[in-house]
Amino acid sequence: MPTVYEVITDRILDSLNNGVVPWRKPWRTEAPKNLISRKDYRGVNILLLHAAPFESPHWITFNQAKGLGGVVRKGERGTPVVFWKISEDKKRRDKRGNPEKSFLLRYYTVFNVQQCDGIEAPPAAPRQDFNPIKECERIVLGFGDRPEIQNGGGHACYVPSQDVVRMPPRSAFHSAPEYYSTLFHELIHSTGSERRLARKGVVDRASYASHAYSFEELVAECGAAFLCGQGGISASTLDNSAAYIASWAKALKNDPKMIVNASGQAAKAADLVLGRNEQVIEQRSETEAA
Repeated sequence: MPTVYEVITDRILDSLNNGVVPWRKPWRTEAPKNLISRKDYRGVNILLLHAAPFESPHWITFNQAKGLGGVVRKGERGTPVVFWKISEDKKRRDKRGNPEKSFLLRYYTVFNVQQCDGIEAPPAAPRQDFNPIKECERIVLGFGDRPEIQNGGGHACYVPSQDVVRMPPRSAFHSAPEYYSTLFHELIHSTGSERRLARKGVVDRASYASHAYSFEELVAECGAAFLCGQGGISASTLDNSAAYIASWAKALKNDPKMIVNASGQAAKAADLVLGRNEQVIEQRSETEAA
């Protein structure tokens, strides 16, 4: 009989053969905006501000906070936002006789309202109720060597240096299965830490879009798909997983064995989360100590 892992891998491959399903972020986030002007930040600033671990979309400068009678809490670190400063040189003219313009990249620092005291911000958008899935909760709680899981903020990631998984609030997700699928993805990443399975894409902090980074993303999503299968939610999450896997497969197009190799590493990672291969860690530690 095929294992759950084999069944899930086969379904992923079938989905890939049928084309790429458009990938979407499975949680809701409001565009970051300035509290005073109410204008949305644009361009790279969206990425900079979304990466900060805050749930509120509202940002403010130090002086703006002071002007509202509030204060940025001591010790809080701001986030830079960039803009182009346009200046005119009236002594130099272009072909049309207009003053020549120059563009200088500048930045200033903003703080999230959650970093401030004495400032009232508009209430966050209402969230839907979250209904935990019992079997998925059992998988998470059963990961005996799991990293710390922090719910809050606007992005999902695993931070190797702190051994922490950061997640958006549960109620921000479109559905409970998508929350667990995302959490499983980050937990699989955490199995690659030095103290666990020591995968190159995690331990070496591979640069974005490198072969090792791409392979690690494939491992994480295959492993998440395996855990979704164990948790009984693969039917509602597999299309998204297949699309995500396909997007990284393009970066590894010269490696025809990458899905097979990634699924093999993912199986080891999923087994570790499920408590099936603690002996692998023990054996590796004994070998290193010898």
